[in-house]
Amino acid sequence: MKYPWIDEYLLSRRGVTKDLQPEWNWIRYHVGGKMFAAILLDEQDKPYYINLKLEPIEGELMRKTYADVIPGYYSNKQHWNSVKADGSVPDDLLKDMLNRSYRLVLAGFSRQKQREILGLTCCGTNCAPCPFYGKECPGCNECAGRVFHAPKGKPCPIYACCVNQHRFATCADCPQVPCDLWRATRDPSMSDEEFENSIAERAARLK
Repeated sequence: MKYPWIDEYLLSRRGVTKDLQPEWNWIRYHVGGKMFAAILLDEQDKPYYINLKLEPIEGELMRKTYADVIPGYYSNKQHWNSVKADGSVPDDLLKDMLNRSYRLVLAGFSRQKQREILGLTCCGTNCAPCPFYGKECPGCNECAGRVFHAPKGKPCPIYACCVNQHRFATCADCPQVPCDLWRATRDPSMSDEEFENSIAERAARLK
């Protein structure tokens, strides 16, 4: 296959699992239990198509532009597309198409469920390593932003802006991230360098 990086690349996305569908001989990649990509294998277990989901207008454009992109093989041909595993689609473009498929399937879940699947707060924080998680604080997603460091009885300002005001799943949906509100809401125990690093890490998790 021309794209040997694909398995590692897909599994690097948050919340992604994979399985083998033996009847079809497809390696399937799921987010939240729903398939967003598959590698179709022949009788010798060699890949011949990569299936992914796109908005219909995007899929139509890709099919017109690249002969190696066709309507989804054994799939809904309006929403699914098949890319030849040894075709001419550039690596960067295929990665972009796979990212779009991932985001499209993820967007089919409720905003709260999306955060649960990703294992992140709306601002990209991973609560699991926090020493307060499960003790002083049940977690941002579990308490609707009313975390231990927020004003009593109120959600964290970032949660209030992202989820309550703008109805975003996470701050990744906002073109201003990381915004001034991110910088105004900080752990006072952090140095300036530590805080800037934490912002960069959170933003990277949301991509």
